[in-house]
Amino acid sequence: MILAFETATNICSVSFQDDGGEIHEKRTERKGSHSELLFLYVRELMKEHDFSIADLDAVLVSTGPGSYTGLRIAASAVKGMLFGLNVDVYAGNTLAGFAQSAGEGTVHAVINARRKHLYHQKFEVAGELSAVSGSEILELTEIEPMLNPGEKIIGTGIDRLHKDKLEGLEVLETRNISANALIALFNSSSGKQFFKKTTAEELESNYLSSSQVNNTSV
Repeated sequence: MILAFETATNICSVSFQDDGGEIHEKRTERKGSHSELLFLYVRELMKEHDFSIADLDAVLVSTGPGSYTGLRIAASAVKGMLFGLNVDVYAGNTLAGFAQSAGEGTVHAVINARRKHLYHQKFEVAGELSAVSGSEILELTEIEPMLNPGEKIIGTGIDRLHKDKLEGLEVLETRNISANALIALFNSSSGKQFFKKTTAEELESNYLSSSQVNNTSV
């Protein structure tokens, strides 16, 4: 059994995979809801599907890049829930989780990084997910020339890109951003390369502060 958390953007998604392989999700796109709803979603899933945290085989956490607040809340929740328990923890690449849900083809996964930047990573999906570029923070004007007709783009902050640059692309809706994709990626043949096994105590998020954005040469 697996429990997964996706909180790197305004979206708060908690998913549970049961013994039969079926995935169940609790999710909202309500801004600022992570601290209010994360534990509630976990409790609801536990009650509805009759499991305890100690029963889990693994916990997957989307650890960035993304929102400092959302990432911190998920990491803190995992540390508290798994204290004293022997449950495997895996830190996952947020952008890879986005791309996993996009389907076949070339996928650009992005997250709003404020100011003139987006977090960006390019993937190819041909049966399995593979990274074409690294996860980095780029200016909007650097991302736009990378976008080609027939490709896909998923994430947040897409509306900040010039409309002309999005013509011919398949723009996926935010409803595709989900902890379900983390579980699907983890279970896939290529998934393990996008996760790092860690512990609840050592779990860390991958984010850049505003000052780092200003000082990053890209």
